[in-house]
Amino acid sequence: MFSTAVILAGGKGTRIQDSFPGIAKPMIPVGGKPVMQHIIETYSAQGIERFFITVGHLGDQIKDFFGDGEDWGVSIEYLTEQKPLGTAGALYMLNGIIKTPFWVIYGDTISSINLKKMEEFHLNKNAQLSLLVHPNDHPYDSDLINFDSNNRITQVYGAPHSVDLEIGNCVNAAFYILNPEIIDKIQEDISSDFGRDLFPKWTKLFKMYAYNSTEYIKDMGKPERRAEVEDAYNDGKVHSRNLSQKQKAIFIDRDGVINLDTDLIRHQNEMKVFNFAGPAIRRVNQSKYIAIVITNQSVIARGLCDLTTLNSIHSRMDKQLGEMGAYIDFLYYCPHHPDNGYPEELPEYKIECDCRKPKPGMILAASKRFNIDLSKSWMIGDSQRDIEAGLSAGVQTIRVKTGHGNTKSSVKPNYSVDNLTSAVNLILGNTINK
Repeated sequence: MFSTAVILAGGKGTRIQDSFPGIAKPMIPVGGKPVMQHIIETYSAQGIERFFITVGHLGDQIKDFFGDGEDWGVSIEYLTEQKPLGTAGALYMLNGIIKTPFWVIYGDTISSINLKKMEEFHLNKNAQLSLLVHPNDHPYDSDLINFDSNNRITQVYGAPHSVDLEIGNCVNAAFYILNPEIIDKIQEDISSDFGRDLFPKWTKLFKMYAYNSTEYIKDMGKPERRAEVEDAYNDGKVHSRNLSQKQKAIFIDRDGVINLDTDLIRHQNEMKVFNFAGPAIRRVNQSKYIAIVITNQSVIARGLCDLTTLNSIHSRMDKQLGEMGAYIDFLYYCPHHPDNGYPEELPEYKIECDCRKPKPGMILAASKRFNIDLSKSWMIGDSQRDIEAGLSAGVQTIRVKTGHGNTKSSVKPNYSVDNLTSAVNLILGNTINK
């Protein structure tokens, strides 16, 4: 177990100071305790024994409260910034001190991450730097990440970035594992930011990997975000999303449910998300369910588009949902099609697979990866094969009337409703926290 962590707590917190004047940002209360106390308690319980805390503005408040860490059963040491050094600048002081991989945690975030799973990922990839990534409801002002099929990060777009940037909603969640050799690349006494200054360059210097998780992590650097964090903490959502806990999921078909089905979408310009889909999925995002898209995409097997184009199609979907304040936690697609006879078909994808609906393979894969309790989960789709896949996996099923929803079927869903909004309302009832 990587037992050392650095908590970044040197910033001024200018965006939230009007609401909490004179209080160091990591000392702002959530659920009656300072944010940093949540961090230390959450992760010392998972095996972190030694914390280094960067301090600057109002840093004495942090030192006076936490001391040497004895009251929390840990060791705490402080790195004092004589001038603001950004998110990364103070780490040069640790050069030669930390000899093993260590965690970097931002002091204005509330989270509950399963450290064991992320550490296993880091070791399995032989990574030098692993970033926790996830989608969020404000990708336009977040660091965005591109990675390859092996999860190796290829590009980092630090915020602010162009409003025209169209990549998947995959955001730097500000929770890292760093190998000690990386500290050598942080310049002494120079202000620098991980997302803006260092990560974009480090993709070519280090083996950087993206660890995608549905677990809860959110910064409370703005008053409205702090209110959301407080609600999530008081409701138990923060802890319940830890992957050590059983999860509840809403599996959603893509074409005809989230977006207009134009039959075999093969270009991003054909992706038109329904106006009602964003608000419906946002409601799922605010609940204790995770939102997972399960979609057959035989356009690959048929040779109608390649994987790069399919990723662009999904990026367009992400962008449209993001503009509505919504996101998909994870997306699974099946590229296969068993039937032959298409002019441009690719033989390597013309196979009988376990993932193409009506088989439940994608649902079962998600269940294993995200520790999902299928008995408490749902499938929303517009076709018979969606319903068959859901029933085979043991989830409750809802068929919508959009897309192919009015086509006759011999398979009965548990429920039939008008559209995605109606389906989400049925699942969540009158409260988003059911």
